[in-house]
Amino acid sequence: MIHISNLSVHFTGIYLFENVSFVIGDNDKIGLVGKNGAGKTTLLNVLARQIEPQSGSIVYTAGYKLGYLPQEMPLKGTRTIWEEVMDAFVELRAIEQEIARLTAQIAENTDYESEAYIQTLGKIEDLNQQAMYLGASNVTSESERVLMGLGFSRSDFTRSITEFSSGWQMRVELAKILLRKTEILLLDEPTNHLDIESIQWLENFLQSYGGSLVLVSHDRAFLDNVCKRTIEITLGHIEDYNCNYSAYVARRAERIEHQKQVYDNQQKEIAEIENFIERFRYKATKAKQVQSRVKLLEKMDVVQVDETDTSKIRFFFPPAPKCDKVVFEAIGLQKAYGTHKVLNGIDFAILRGEKVAFVGRNGEGKTTLVRILQGELPPTGGILNMGSMVKIGYFAQNHNQLLDLNKTVFQTIDDVAAGDMRTKVRSILGSFLFNNEDIEKQVSVLSGGEKSRLVLAKLLLEPYNVLILDEPTNHLDMQSKDILKNALLRYDGALIIVSHDRDFLSGLTDKVYEFNNGKLKEYLGDIQYYLDKKQWSPSAAAGNMPAPVNAAPEKTQVKISWEEQKQKDSKIRKLAKKIEELELTIADKEETIKQVSAKLSNHEQYAREIASGTLYQDYQTAQQQLDAAMAEWEQLSEQMMALSRE
Repeated sequence: MIHISNLSVHFTGIYLFENVSFVIGDNDKIGLVGKNGAGKTTLLNVLARQIEPQSGSIVYTAGYKLGYLPQEMPLKGTRTIWEEVMDAFVELRAIEQEIARLTAQIAENTDYESEAYIQTLGKIEDLNQQAMYLGASNVTSESERVLMGLGFSRSDFTRSITEFSSGWQMRVELAKILLRKTEILLLDEPTNHLDIESIQWLENFLQSYGGSLVLVSHDRAFLDNVCKRTIEITLGHIEDYNCNYSAYVARRAERIEHQKQVYDNQQKEIAEIENFIERFRYKATKAKQVQSRVKLLEKMDVVQVDETDTSKIRFFFPPAPKCDKVVFEAIGLQKAYGTHKVLNGIDFAILRGEKVAFVGRNGEGKTTLVRILQGELPPTGGILNMGSMVKIGYFAQNHNQLLDLNKTVFQTIDDVAAGDMRTKVRSILGSFLFNNEDIEKQVSVLSGGEKSRLVLAKLLLEPYNVLILDEPTNHLDMQSKDILKNALLRYDGALIIVSHDRDFLSGLTDKVYEFNNGKLKEYLGDIQYYLDKKQWSPSAAAGNMPAPVNAAPEKTQVKISWEEQKQKDSKIRKLAKKIEELELTIADKEETIKQVSAKLSNHEQYAREIASGTLYQDYQTAQQQLDAAMAEWEQLSEQMMALSRE
């Protein structure tokens, strides 16, 4: 158990959180959530004793061991995967060595009834119990189970860790933490480096984990499946709910609505009391009533409505330019690195306006194919045809490495903006939550989420008819992911997206390509349809194999489900059309305001119109119409997002 009392952390005088108190119970599974920059990682670092708080205290149950997986960590060494994982059993090996030493010691002692002999036997018994608790009898089998659950094959065990990418190396670190059998687990975005199969395996592992878990994640489905308690850091304080994330969101909204109602009623009561006091303050016959009401006001606990952080990114992709019906066509496409064939004679076609998800285990070729389509890599065989007038917008998985860390946020966008877009750089950055101070920051000091938002902002600088997004949600908070998903649902070009976020993909695409052993398998539906077809189960996930489908679903159920899906798709299309019309209205009103503002600034040329007041009236009218359109746009966008999640 961990007791956190009046904890405060600030940087340069600005508090991330102040006087925060809560308790982590022995079996608590807590989802720690909040917007990027709210202080989630900082709080984990404090709990892991990596950072000292400015004030407050943290008390841990004596003897409890703690395992901490940060988002990123420097990885060194040239040992094999298996040798690295055996580090998880350093404590066990030390216990086994001590048992061996004590056993050799008593073997030389012939005085079986001496106090020293009896004490040594007691120590050996205690150490044997500790060794059993740490899994001495199944080190090999448990290590294999965890490594294979996280996506490694047995042939990987003897390979040097240097042969693997940083993402796979982070999986090794996660395996070591899971195998140490700690009483407290602190995990910061553990799913960032996992594929769907490994995420589901980790879910099952954590569900059966018997210790305390504090988990930072922006994967809604993962949080809902693992955590039974949610703590949100918002505006310097925490909100603690004994439920999973989805239930928390609903309960929090209900609580704030109730607070507002109680607050409004109390304010009316206060106004009535104050009116009475003011009216009869100087009447002797009402003196007692006035004093009574003054005391009532003094004793009254004023209801407070919890502040909510309403800042959020606002954007939509420009309409897609016209292009050929077939955007990409591959015939026998191949890509090999030496003798290793990543893509082995694959065929597919992606059409204009089609939305496609690439899924499969890491290392199966998803990013390789994305880079081939984008023109970064040449294929080693087969044919790849690209339609004429195809214009690609690309979000790379390693976008952090592609940004110039020495440039400012403003320079990053301004250097690639052209024509009229250069005048909109500040506006675009503002829509992605970069204020006037932020745009002067160097890219090197930005968080992972801020860098992701910056790369997304670059995609608005010109219209594309194909968007290729490789893991765009890894560092985005939930609200930002929802808004990105909303924008992609309304986008009218072709979309190719690589993602392991099931909630984000749900309802977003109409086709799924599964990558497996160099081949592609097509599923005509969204991610839920794909998962239903694969029929993942805990036992299957542990071995990284899909469970056999024992029985086909009844046709009536399939038909009903299909009809419901069609009705939902129809509603989404109608909403998308209305939203598109609103976006045109918004663009028109923004242009009107821009033109009127330019006229208003030219007093000599437009003095007569200014004097008549017509320009001011035009400006006011356009601004009111813009505000109304934006409000309706937000409302319909939220409706469409809610529908896509059902």
